[in-house]
Amino acid sequence: MDVTGALKGLVVVLWVGVVALIVLAVMRAYRGRSINATRTAIAVLAAAAVVLTSISAGLVFIEPHERGVVISAVAPKGYREEPLEPGLRWIIPYMERVQTYVISQQTYTMSSVALEESVQGDDAISARTSDGQEVFVDASVIYSVNPEDVVQVHIDWQDRYPSALVRPLVRGVIRDAISQYGVEEVYSSQRQALISEIETQLSEKMSEHGLKLSEFLLRNITFSPEYAASVEQKQIAEQRAEQARFTVEQRKQEAEQARQVAQGEADAAVINAQGRAQARLIEAEAEAKAMEMIAAVLEDNPDLLTYNYIDKIAPGVRVMLLPSDSPFILQLPEYGPETLADGVTQATPPPSTPETSGGPAGESEEESTTP
Repeated sequence: MDVTGALKGLVVVLWVGVVALIVLAVMRAYRGRSINATRTAIAVLAAAAVVLTSISAGLVFIEPHERGVVISAVAPKGYREEPLEPGLRWIIPYMERVQTYVISQQTYTMSSVALEESVQGDDAISARTSDGQEVFVDASVIYSVNPEDVVQVHIDWQDRYPSALVRPLVRGVIRDAISQYGVEEVYSSQRQALISEIETQLSEKMSEHGLKLSEFLLRNITFSPEYAASVEQKQIAEQRAEQARFTVEQRKQEAEQARQVAQGEADAAVINAQGRAQARLIEAEAEAKAMEMIAAVLEDNPDLLTYNYIDKIAPGVRVMLLPSDSPFILQLPEYGPETLADGVTQATPPPSTPETSGGPAGESEEESTTP
């Protein structure tokens, strides 16, 4: 409940009552009636109104989010050095008055958007980077009045501190900080470092004037149209270069994949060749061992080869033509006249002579005779 408001309302009612009684007394006097009782009522009501008016003038209620600066006609410095704390407070009526200041969080915005900033119109901060590029910054500061320094804030700035102190202070600090960075650093690699530096400087400078910085918000950074166009072209070129690097890397991966496939095929071919060579080596070793075994058997049984030769000859063969100058591989046994089937006899022919050579090109003929 607002005690001071209720008291002031009561005071107004009393003074209205006093005025009404005075009008009534005048009317009664004009008509020739007695006004003694009316005078008494007027005096009592006026006295009550004066007392309550004085009390109302001396009572001040300070909200929890406020502090009060007492301007005093009886204080040596013209003001009380200690601010009024929240609650119902008493001051000297008609000799002192209270100026209240909000100590809760406040936001001051400087932006190019007309409906967002504290000042109507384009209020973005224009600054120059270390390489001479112009940038435009939209920023907000969240701050509050230090309750312990509210009296000094009143003395130095009164209620003009948002526009007379916060605005120029923030703009100056931002310009000084941006001038130490290049344009690419401002919007990319050093953005966080820039924000930290601005917050540090603002906090120090605002605390010197009785204000507390809660947070600095670097909301947006824009550039001149010419530089913005160059940045866009650069980004397009970087994207194309990145795409080209990706294509090259993809081709490298495909080539590496093909190389690995070829290497695998080559390794498989080598393994197959080694397998075939190993198989041939095993076969050769087996054949050599078999030949050694055959040679050992033949060494012990020299007639075994002749036997196998004769055994392989077809049983119906009776005539063989051999070149005259070709020796027999195997020594054939000599056969005498034998009677063949059906009474046919075979005589062993005499050694061939040039006169008796019957075959062409020096061939000898071995023929059978019949009776």
